[in-house]
Amino acid sequence: QVQLVESGGGLVQAGGSLRLSCAASGRTFSSYTMGWFRQAPGQEREFVAAISRSDGSTFYADSVKGRFTISRDNARNTVYLQMLSLKPEDTAVYYCAAALRAFGSRRYGDYDYWGQGTQVTVSS
Repeated sequence: QVQLVESGGGLVQAGGSLRLSCAASGRTFSSYTMGWFRQAPGQEREFVAAISRSDGSTFYADSVKGRFTISRDNARNTVYLQMLSLKPEDTAVYYCAAALRAFGSRRYGDYDYWGQGTQVTVSS
């Protein structure tokens, strides 16, 4: 089992940036492929980005490609989401997730563990 705790959310103006962190404890962090999802009020949780455990490959939702970067530091048991050029439509609760699979997935159901989320609010 792994426990995930997100941090780094907050209020930022459009065009600004934030870096989210997700600290993991429990089983070996490097065993997990990691992902970020987000959920806006009244909407379903949607995929944002993922980074694989096997080769560190990454992929992104089209809506964030070129603006967001996912990375991981296995020595610190932490995954990051660097968010640049933020837009009001990026406003959501952002969740970190861990999956016992070699490569990332866009599917919510492929992830085994979830954090509690951190709020990101982008003002126009």
